[in-house]
Amino acid sequence: MRSAGFTELTGYMLRGSTASISCVFLQGRQYCLFGVDADEVKSVSVMEGDSVTLYNDLTDIQRRDHILWMFGAKESRIAEIYKQSIDIEGGIEIFGDRLNLDSQSGSLIITNITITDSGLYKLGIFGDRETSYKRFNVTVYAHLPVPVIIRNSSNCPSSSERSSKCVLLCSVMNVTHVSLSWYKGNSLLSSISVSDLNIRLSLPLEVEYQDTNTYRCVINNPITNHTQHLDITEISGSCSERRDFPVVIAVVMAILIVTAVVLAVTLYLHRKKVYN
Repeated sequence: MRSAGFTELTGYMLRGSTASISCVFLQGRQYCLFGVDADEVKSVSVMEGDSVTLYNDLTDIQRRDHILWMFGAKESRIAEIYKQSIDIEGGIEIFGDRLNLDSQSGSLIITNITITDSGLYKLGIFGDRETSYKRFNVTVYAHLPVPVIIRNSSNCPSSSERSSKCVLLCSVMNVTHVSLSWYKGNSLLSSISVSDLNIRLSLPLEVEYQDTNTYRCVINNPITNHTQHLDITEISGSCSERRDFPVVIAVVMAILIVTAVVLAVTLYLHRKKVYN
């Protein structure tokens, strides 16, 4: 592991940059954190309800090693090991019984993780002669809903229009940090992304009534995805029927009128023949 960021002010080794400084007091000594480049932050993605382990690179903690875990913008102390004694009292207030610390390596374990557990986790390892530092940016994603494909009836053509197309909508409810996409076969047609919390997301698709291509709507986040396949004959067919219904009525009415006229003429001719 690369040593970076901390220095212990009582004469121990200094590593890291010379940016802003924040300090912590551990067992009567003051340790200060210098700014660390963003590329030293490890990104971790996990699904809500799963477990995650933030790994310390140590395989065996020495008795005099001091392991400190902090969480959030306030850098709340959530877990530490000193002289091989574990203390997670600070973390219990935030995580309850879902927090644990590996006594051999100092790795942090969070079970049944929730959306509110997302954030920045900081690890400091303070040894006799050297101090090292790691950061983890944890993002917790909610489970994805299955997309729903509906017909946008406001875009169905009227009886006077000759269009052979219909507009469909792929929609999902209460989503955050997701992308919604339309595919024709394996080709991406359109896509939209959102990072806001708990909103409705919809993406339109214009299709031909007689289209024989395969379409699918996909919702995804960095961890998982759900796919809804499109049956054009089932969805757009009803739109086509709606468009053709007035025409069918007109044809039926015309047939009835012609039939009535023919019957009237036939009846007239029959009566005329009888009287003669």
